[in-house]
Amino acid sequence: MLAEALHPSRLAEWLVPDDAQRARVLAAVAAIWVEHAMFYGEVHLVDDLSAASVCFRRYGPLPPPGDYAARLAEAAGPHVHRFAAVHDLLAAAQPDEAHHHLAYLAVHPQCQGTGRGQALMAELHSRIDHLTMPCWTVTLAAGQRLLAHNGYEPGNAITVADGLTLHPMRRPAHRDTTTSGAWPVRAPTADRQPGRAVERP
Repeated sequence: MLAEALHPSRLAEWLVPDDAQRARVLAAVAAIWVEHAMFYGEVHLVDDLSAASVCFRRYGPLPPPGDYAARLAEAAGPHVHRFAAVHDLLAAAQPDEAHHHLAYLAVHPQCQGTGRGQALMAELHSRIDHLTMPCWTVTLAAGQRLLAHNGYEPGNAITVADGLTLHPMRRPAHRDTTTSGAWPVRAPTADRQPGRAVERP
């Protein structure tokens, strides 16, 4: 589902120019990070599995996914250098302060504009506001409006390539926990074994 949500974007086209390979490569790379979030963050889904958020709890430095270079090379194949370049750009922009990192907020293309993304954000904020923690993310231009509506402030844009820009955004720490989403949200379970992605109940 993460790959399907990203597939139509300009970023996905740049990461994997070959349209025939794009869906497979995006899914394989996303699986690495979803698994990593099961150890160092959290993954949440709306109840019909049409949208997901993937977050990391960055209270201090986090290790990379196990055997990351080799796994990325296997997942991305000839496109590995582009994924590595984006990874390096995001790592350089990552704040030093303790924060929650919203790595993915994905809604299936057929379900966009239905409130699912907003429900996931409300669920995330209700959790981190108990900790009075800021939240940081990076989005394409199309995601800025939703993030700004939820209190995120823009940072310095990141240029990936000509015509392709990513936008870091930060939500300051809040204490208000009254916001709730309209869609039921649940966290998936996992067996916590290396090499396995999220298992949905």
